[in-house]
Amino acid sequence: MKTVNVIGAGLAGCEAAYRLANEGIKVNLYEQKPYKKTPAHSTDLFSELVCSNSLRGNVLSNAVGLLKEEMRLLGSLIIESAYENQVPAGGALAVDREKFAAYITDKIKSHPNITVISKEVTEIVPDEYTVIASGPLTSDALFEEIRRLTGSDDLYFYDAAAPIVSYESIDMTKAFKASRYNKGDADYINCPMTKEEYDAFYDALVSAECAEMKAFENEVVFEGCMPVETMAKRGYNTLLFGPLKPVGLRSETMEKDAYAVVQLRQDNKEASMYNIVGFQTHLKFPEQKRVFSMIPGLENAEFLRYGVMHRNTFINSPKILDSLYRMKANGKIFFAGQITGVEGYVESAASGLTVGIYLSEILKGKEVTEFSQNTALGALSHYISNETIEKFQPMNVNFGIINPLGYRVKGKQEKNLEIAKRALEEINLLIEKKQI
Repeated sequence: MKTVNVIGAGLAGCEAAYRLANEGIKVNLYEQKPYKKTPAHSTDLFSELVCSNSLRGNVLSNAVGLLKEEMRLLGSLIIESAYENQVPAGGALAVDREKFAAYITDKIKSHPNITVISKEVTEIVPDEYTVIASGPLTSDALFEEIRRLTGSDDLYFYDAAAPIVSYESIDMTKAFKASRYNKGDADYINCPMTKEEYDAFYDALVSAECAEMKAFENEVVFEGCMPVETMAKRGYNTLLFGPLKPVGLRSETMEKDAYAVVQLRQDNKEASMYNIVGFQTHLKFPEQKRVFSMIPGLENAEFLRYGVMHRNTFINSPKILDSLYRMKANGKIFFAGQITGVEGYVESAASGLTVGIYLSEILKGKEVTEFSQNTALGALSHYISNETIEKFQPMNVNFGIINPLGYRVKGKQEKNLEIAKRALEEINLLIEKKQI
């Protein structure tokens, strides 16, 4: 049986390695931790979550909810860990970051078919089966090797992570717990602002000093993870219709409706840490302390982690990969994760799972039956390999890239649920056919 090299023990790499190993295939999993870390990582654990602790919506009328259910049916390690280490987050699936990563790390390190090799990979061997899942924070040396391998100069954009504060430092006489429109449990802490408070906060935010970027790098920000200060500079009302929208949030202690509301989401199982929702940022640390402490309830907040901004690497997949996430120029080299242009934790893991399934079939000499665009998994792989896309950009899973039903269903939610039903029926049929 062939051995597969998997580069990177992030969400996609762990998912691909675990699937291949469960299929009886030997895996060499290369991970540069603990000897070298990216600027955004802080632990030695695999599948460490950086931007947020949320895996987003958890209902089937939401595309990412459908994707998670498809993955669960297929035995995803990442989804298994997420449910094992879930924390309250209303209609979202959020996790205790450390327990989530520790669970995955233990599963990977204890698997008899996986050999973990702690070193930085700087060279890709073209005649060895390899899955490049080095993630959005690919090291400079491997970045250059991928540039050489793909022949592409368009390999990066920017991403940002939100700060985390301690629960005990939040002034709950000014903040209140509630979910928007009282849907589900009151899992979010809400910090309401008057117009005067918002005006002062807005002025401070747009004038705050940002951290310097390297001179040779251009600032290209992915819309789905835009720094809050960049969003604010687009206009006074941008935040009011975005992360600070006040609609659906009301407290008995509030005399009148808030002009703006900042939300905080639980970040660990003990509920001792909360991240500021939508506040990914590139501000200097002292500026974060100064500006974000202007939020009512956070005047004396203890910042357990400040927001950071980092380079996210991705390839021009439609030119480079086919719908198996395989290089068109070399059938032994696969890519998985955010480096392919799938955006988000769940999407990254999903691509790793898909690669693991497809590659194991190839190595066993089986016919590869692809997930169709009727499914969320198939829609993602077809999106990243769609040669008609002229300006390729990272994409979250959404119902717009999944095949339409072909008939009308009244109501958006009802239509989405019908699409989800069709997708899950197809996944179950494939599971039966593939015996996976």
